[in-house]
Amino acid sequence: MHAFATSDLNTLSELPAPLAVVCHDAGAANILFAWIAAAGISDTCLPVMLGPAARLWAERFPNGPDVMQLEAAMAEASFLLSGTGWASDLEHQARSLARRTGMASAAVIDHWVNYAERFSFEGETVLPDQILVADEYALAEARRAVPGLPVRVLPNLYLAEQIAGIAPLPEQGGDVLYLLEPARNDWGRGQPGEFQALDFFFSRYNKLGISPETRIRLRPHPSDPPGKYDDWIARHSDLRLSLDTSQSLSAAIGPARWVLGCESFALVIALEASRSAICTLPPWAPHCRLPHSGLIHLKELDA
Repeated sequence: MHAFATSDLNTLSELPAPLAVVCHDAGAANILFAWIAAAGISDTCLPVMLGPAARLWAERFPNGPDVMQLEAAMAEASFLLSGTGWASDLEHQARSLARRTGMASAAVIDHWVNYAERFSFEGETVLPDQILVADEYALAEARRAVPGLPVRVLPNLYLAEQIAGIAPLPEQGGDVLYLLEPARNDWGRGQPGEFQALDFFFSRYNKLGISPETRIRLRPHPSDPPGKYDDWIARHSDLRLSLDTSQSLSAAIGPARWVLGCESFALVIALEASRSAICTLPPWAPHCRLPHSGLIHLKELDA
């Protein structure tokens, strides 16, 4: 374990450069890139990006360093910053390489669930030297789930950016934004959980005061393949359904009065933007792990 003191960290500019920045999933990438931008250190980063993170890096830093291969970036770097996503083993590989070469590392956790599991892949567990989180809820969960590992909270600048870009709540009307995300579980029913949650919402949306004439936009997760929900939408042609194609999450939330999903980070953004944020996990699914007060749970409304 390296002796770098996260308790003294106030900005990423205090980390030893150059930084290998390794990300795949969008969640940690969004939070980490906002910190990098605020610290003004993008030019000294060695980016290793796959999946949604590659697109986000190009959008956030169009004149920044080009994406590199993992081994080349790690050979030049003094410190590793990684995400903790599920959709790839890229970040796990980076932490493994850092451990083997004696490089200090920090991992960014962007959510509030499955902390210990984020550091294991195919039976191998590789912890970073420190964890970076973006709120007090995550701090408490990290200390509980990975005891003994230093944890530091930095301001959630990505959340602040998103909220600042959201239009005020419509005085009248407003539509529904449904935030899709892979559940990675069928809850013993032989159907992906995300589709079960969708079906549950559409069986009970009248409990929320949503009329059948209200427009409903489905926003796919960055990791969803194209066309994933086309058949589902076609089977519900009686509803005013469409796929949301907004360029940003803040633009997607703007026209919405109701924002729904399972455990998406975007529900927290919607909550902070004074929308009705609603968890659609059905009664037979595990309990929602978002710890934020104010979140409405559809399964708790009168049947």
